[in-house]
Amino acid sequence: MARKSRLKSAEERTGYLYTSPFFLVFAVFGLFPIVYTVWVAFHQWDPFGDPTWIGMDNFVALADDPRLWIAIRNTFSIWILSTVPQLVMALFLAWMLNHSRIRGNTFWRSLILVPNITSVVAVAVVFGQLFGRDYGMVNWLLTVLGFSPIDWVNGTLSSHILISFMVIWRWTGYNALIYLAAMQAVPEDLYEAAEVDGASKFRQFISITIPQIRPTLIFTVIVSTIGGLQIFAEPLILDGQGYGGGVSRQFSTVTLFMFEQGFSRFEYGYASAIAIVLATIVVAFSILNFLVVRRIQKA
Repeated sequence: MARKSRLKSAEERTGYLYTSPFFLVFAVFGLFPIVYTVWVAFHQWDPFGDPTWIGMDNFVALADDPRLWIAIRNTFSIWILSTVPQLVMALFLAWMLNHSRIRGNTFWRSLILVPNITSVVAVAVVFGQLFGRDYGMVNWLLTVLGFSPIDWVNGTLSSHILISFMVIWRWTGYNALIYLAAMQAVPEDLYEAAEVDGASKFRQFISITIPQIRPTLIFTVIVSTIGGLQIFAEPLILDGQGYGGGVSRQFSTVTLFMFEQGFSRFEYGYASAIAIVLATIVVAFSILNFLVVRRIQKA
């Protein structure tokens, strides 16, 4: 009995030893930055002085800072404009690739992933040229069609649409492949039975495909929500002249505002407070998604 107890104890220690690298890496690169950010948020700290404890002052100042509310509004606007069309287009592309008889199907499946592996800098530069105010191809096309050219970067809604186009172009193919993998796991017998009953392709899509891939749809919505609320690279590169998100902060996001305070103004405590606000927003939406998912599963 004692021998079995010793063997079981040795096996447990071995298991802990094998899993310890993960916990060590998480503690160093995950847990410690979170705890340290919370600690810094309660201090006034710049590169030329020691941190000074100020309690909740950073959060109080942040609540009265109109720049934060502009950034939150812009973040949600860009998130909605980019996430909804992106997921709808990805679903349509996946359905086309799964059910169509296009020649070279493997080639097209590989091709739609190319935008995702393209450098975000290159994407921002190309789209900045395409949507340029004076010589952009999009404005040229609008002029040909009889419309007035648009100053895409300096307008609030227009800049949100421009950034959304970048996000849609980069991530639609990625989500389409996720949907395609889920669709290929749907039993063909369901479609064959539906065809025998006279169901159209659209009815099969609504009544069979969507319910069968519901967990995947929920997953992409949650991931896209988290990614959309943390959008940073596209507005940063589009700005080009600073970190404010345009001359009137028309496309400033929460992450860009945090970056501006931390690495342009070197107000580390204030930037950490913004990071905590952003984390709170993300957690709140994650909980909301969880509740919605639970309700859908019970329906």
